[in-house]
This record gives sequence, C-alpha cells and structure tokens, in this order.
Amino acid sequence: LLRRGRGRLIIFSAPSGSGKSTIVQWLMQAHPELNLSFSISCTSRAPRGTERDGVEYFFLTPEEFKARITANEFLEYEEVYENRFYGTLKSQVDTQTEAGQNVVFDVDVKGGVNIKKFYGDRALSLFVQPPSIDELRRRLEGRATDAPEVIEQRLAKAGYELTFAPQFDHVVVNDNLDEAKAETLRLVRTFLGL
Repeated sequence: LLRRGRGRLIIFSAPSGSGKSTIVQWLMQAHPELNLSFSISCTSRAPRGTERDGVEYFFLTPEEFKARITANEFLEYEEVYENRFYGTLKSQVDTQTEAGQNVVFDVDVKGGVNIKKFYGDRALSLFVQPPSIDELRRRLEGRATDAPEVIEQRLAKAGYELTFAPQFDHVVVNDNLDEAKAETLRLVRTFLGL
C-alpha cells in the first residue's frame, strides 16, 4: 500500500477527558513528516463562524444526509440530536488517501471500531485511556467547563467506553502526557514504516 503512494488511516478514540485531542493536535503540529490530515466529516448543522464547506466540514441538509445514509455512502455516522447528523463519507477518505495523506480519525469508540473493521490492516486503531475513573473525574472537574451533572454523565459514559478498549490495536494509557505522546508517536511511526 505504501509503495503505491496511498495514505493510511489512524483512528483515535477515548473517553472525554483522556487527553486524546491534546495528543492528536501535538502529533499533527509537531510532526509534519507523518503527513497527517484530519478526515473531513459531514454534518447537517449550519456552518459556524468562519467555517467553510469542504474545509472544516461538508455541510449537508438533514434530507441530503439521510439520502446518503440510504445510499450507504457513510463509513460511520451518528445522529447526535434529532436531524443533527455527523458522519464520514467513504469517498472522502478515498480522495484523501489517494492524495497520499495519512488520514486521522478522532471519533467515538463505536465509530473507531467500525472504521477499523471496514479498513482492516490499512488502519491503526488507538484507544487513549485515562489511568483511572478517579483521575478522569479529577481532570473533568479541573477543566471547570461542565456542570456536576454533566461530569457524572461523562463518567458514566466513560465506564461504558472503556469496555471497548480491547477491540483496538493498542491502548495508550495517558498517566503522563509526555510519555503518552512519545508512545503514540512510536506506534504511528511503526505503523507508517518510518
């Protein structure tokens, strides 16, 4: 696959507060040699601020989104609220990998498992795990961005999400951020043959 110049796929999933987004952003900014690009998802919500169609998202109407679901065009999708969809088009992933980009997915655990099943060995799936639920609680409370009941919902969801960890290729325990970054970089480099 690499010899033909096609990109590969790297999937990141984690419970909220695990540090996944921090690790992914660092990987993309500090390591341009990895040639990483986010998959560009579709959404049925309206653009916000300076968001542009085809850059941050592809913006579809709920009707267009449902028609594409019916046509089996999505790799994965989710209806977050009624008529508020998010999803990844198979054709967009193909376009990006054919351009030689290594496509990064920052998705929920179900989406991560589904993408891995679809692409098999072309994809590396990484599950970023907090050292414990207690530590996750401390981090979520430390953010001071969520009400106590929202934190409890996130912790309950995290307990469920942690049961998916064995379905991923590797689990990176984020006990120490620098060590978690280094381990993630090593796993990605090995996968890409660098």
